[in-house]
Amino acid sequence: MEKATQVFWDRGYAGTSTDDLRNAMGIGRQSMYNAFGDKRQLYLEVLAKYQAKSVETHLRRLNEQPSAREGIRAMLKGLAVEDDRVRAMGCFGVGATGEFGITDPELSGMSANSRALLGERLVAKVREGQSAGDIAPHLDAERAAAFVILTMTGLQVAARAGANVQSMHAMADFAVDLLGVG
Repeated sequence: MEKATQVFWDRGYAGTSTDDLRNAMGIGRQSMYNAFGDKRQLYLEVLAKYQAKSVETHLRRLNEQPSAREGIRAMLKGLAVEDDRVRAMGCFGVGATGEFGITDPELSGMSANSRALLGERLVAKVREGQSAGDIAPHLDAERAAAFVILTMTGLQVAARAGANVQSMHAMADFAVDLLGVG
């Protein structure tokens, strides 16, 4: 699965052949079909695993910090890392939407579930920050969470496009500052 993931990250869905996948995994065609189904099924399995791990990582960063704003800051800044290879991988889910479009029911469902899970936790974190005086009380928690998620998407695309880490951190700081008090 790791090798298939790497091939999809490197080439995208459309640019990856079944032979690319089975050669990378070191298995025959029939073994691949028996284990994973066709290329699309394997891609969706890889994407589901990636999204689950991604959401888990975001939530860990969000919850490790002493305040809501610092948790959101850590989550956003976590998308900007020095290693270009890791940064490119951060756009895998956004890239999948680009390749399949928003009308693909399986892909859309997976993305919606990930966004909903992250969104629920962000709404709770924003409200927690508002209660603690860390996030402006006049902000609508749902809209603030949606803003953070859209900012994350933008940062993931910027990372894939090669934006430098310092400018991504500056944008993360700017976004978090907009949530602040006073």
